[in-house]
Amino acid sequence: MFENLTPQPADKILALMQMYREDPRDTKIDLGVGVYKNAQGHTPIMRAIKAAEKQVWDVQDSKSYTGLAGDPAFGDLMVKLVLGDALAREQVAAVATPGGTGAVRQGFELARLANPNVRVFVSNPTWPNHMSILKYLGIETITYRYFDETTCAVDFDGMMADLQNVRAGDLVLLHGCCHNPTGANLNAAEWQAVVEVLNRKGAIPMIDIAYQGFGDGLEEDAAATRMVAASVPECLIAASCSKNFGVYRERTGILMAISNDASLKGVMQGNLNFLNRQNYSFPPDHGARIVSTILHTPELRADWAAELEEVRLSMLGLRTQLASELQKLSGSDRFAFIAQHRGMFSRLGASPEHVERLRAEHAIYMVGDSRLNIAGLNAQSVPILAKAIIDVGI
Repeated sequence: MFENLTPQPADKILALMQMYREDPRDTKIDLGVGVYKNAQGHTPIMRAIKAAEKQVWDVQDSKSYTGLAGDPAFGDLMVKLVLGDALAREQVAAVATPGGTGAVRQGFELARLANPNVRVFVSNPTWPNHMSILKYLGIETITYRYFDETTCAVDFDGMMADLQNVRAGDLVLLHGCCHNPTGANLNAAEWQAVVEVLNRKGAIPMIDIAYQGFGDGLEEDAAATRMVAASVPECLIAASCSKNFGVYRERTGILMAISNDASLKGVMQGNLNFLNRQNYSFPPDHGARIVSTILHTPELRADWAAELEEVRLSMLGLRTQLASELQKLSGSDRFAFIAQHRGMFSRLGASPEHVERLRAEHAIYMVGDSRLNIAGLNAQSVPILAKAIIDVGI
């Protein structure tokens, strides 16, 4: 049997990580892997996470299963964090998942269960795993224009033109904030225009929100997701705790299914539970328990929010510094978009050849499409990167 297996393509980001580890140059800079790093290049455990872990350790007296949907408190608190008061809780079915990736996968599965002929419209570009999962599931995928490589801003006219092709029952995948890999985001008026198209066409939005709190703030980053969810008949939301709580390895996420018909909540919840059962039965609980402890405990929540704000402002500071350094070296404002982008990532709009030269000549590692992880920088490495960008002719 196993002789029939064929080699699978290597994950480009994981391959890049391996190349970085093997590079002997002590000047190397890793801007590829999508995790937050502090100025020392370390991914720290947040203070509130440490405190909540100890609290859970002190009081937890069983490791028995929770339920197919996970701990109910986690679901309630995460729905509140993401959606605020935009919707009644009775409209939202939710299940805990193994990270945001698990939520995305289960969201696609639910859409296909509801509509076996579903088509999924995905931004070009998007997080590569979106496309990989859809291909594996055999779901028809159509890309819509999103990023203008010349201006490094949203190609909104192209996006709107392509979304005219959606049909009733199609799923349109949107990034709630901090678009990965570009860092370029829709403004409020553009979000409203997208909602109007989806409602007119009868398509369903699915929002992947993996970076709430990394862009303009916890509430600000959720504003578009809340507006969309409150403005459409049906919606899916996949949320991750990996970044804003820093619990990457705990695999903590949630999938929400929303309908303005509250009578459908029971059947939606039952189908979400069913899909969990078919895939991994009960979702991981440790990360979810820590997150719910923080969100439920006022002093821990306040400390978490304060540290998250420090992280956000640090990344904004690095963006401003890099844009300023590039303006000084290039004598132009053509890199001003870096300061305007939000989240961990920006996409430079550079060619794969330029990216390879950055690696070969300057030991600077970024993904081949020129996505760079802003959080991989610090105040000392920003000038080094800026000089390298100009040296290779980007």
